[in-house]
Amino acid sequence: MLSTRREKILGAIVEQYIATGEPVGSKTLLSKLSISVSSATIRNDMAALTKLDLIYQPHTSAGRIPTEKGYRYYVDNLMKPEELGEGDRRRIEAGVDTRSGDPEILLEKVGEALGELTNFAAMATTPADENASIRNIRMAPVSSRTCVVVLLTSTGILKSKACRMDTEITDDIIQSFRDIVGREFIGKPLKEITTIFIQTLVASLGVQAFTMMPLLTTVGDLVESASQATITVEGQSRLLGYKDYEGNVTELLNFLHEQGPLEMLLSDAPSGEGDITVRIGTENRFHELQNSTTIISKYRIGDGASGAIGIIGPTRMDYSKLIPSIKYLSDVVSRVLSEVYEEDSSNDGYRE
Repeated sequence: MLSTRREKILGAIVEQYIATGEPVGSKTLLSKLSISVSSATIRNDMAALTKLDLIYQPHTSAGRIPTEKGYRYYVDNLMKPEELGEGDRRRIEAGVDTRSGDPEILLEKVGEALGELTNFAAMATTPADENASIRNIRMAPVSSRTCVVVLLTSTGILKSKACRMDTEITDDIIQSFRDIVGREFIGKPLKEITTIFIQTLVASLGVQAFTMMPLLTTVGDLVESASQATITVEGQSRLLGYKDYEGNVTELLNFLHEQGPLEMLLSDAPSGEGDITVRIGTENRFHELQNSTTIISKYRIGDGASGAIGIIGPTRMDYSKLIPSIKYLSDVVSRVLSEVYEEDSSNDGYRE
């Protein structure tokens, strides 16, 4: 731990550099700090902080800027999170589209709102739960041989897909499909709906196998899609405006199009609702993020499924403002999706 004076100096360097992007010198610190010491004492303290690898001098005669270690010390020990005002809370809540009961659509809007709020790239995942089950499956004819099959899971994920039938759709086919759904699918965990399960079910239907196979194959496709967390990324182009990325912006933008690494990045965060994970520079496992900070917060639907929202931006970011804003947005997402979940449950899974 640092002395109180050196903590004040480090905190002032971090906050001044975040605000201006310019190295901070001893004269600036004297004007910012309410401590009665000479500029020589300030310089000595800055030299000590440099030896501790908390700040560094980008070139001779320049002031100092924070290192990754300096940012980490600031976030862990010195940062005073800004309290969100009523106006900030309203703006954050306005970014969550409560009209949509579909988590994918809602989280796409959340990503857009988060990108606008922070001016960085924003990420969001749909809720994932290995124990999620099927709440409802419907088919809706749109022509004599085409219908749309809709799947709703216990976590509120809604998936739909067109299905082309080999015969004309009759009332008997619709009723038979409803009977099969009620008997074989409702309440069953998604992980149990495998290709073998579908094939075995079709084989057991006898004379109905020919007409039911396209519908049940479509159900299998929807289950596979619903079982995978969807990641949305918004605001990648905003990163082009930061000089911090002049050397690797193309590499970073390519990284943001890779679902696998992003899924690992978001799933690495602690699983508790509202937990905030801040990784600075090389604390991120991917080299593409070596000069970035990621801030990730988990949300939860009731006592079940969870997902994450987060941002990627340069290490020079306003941590004291962004961290509480992201946490509040995560809390809003948890509340809204939990309300949708409870509403769906009370309606027996039907969403008109």
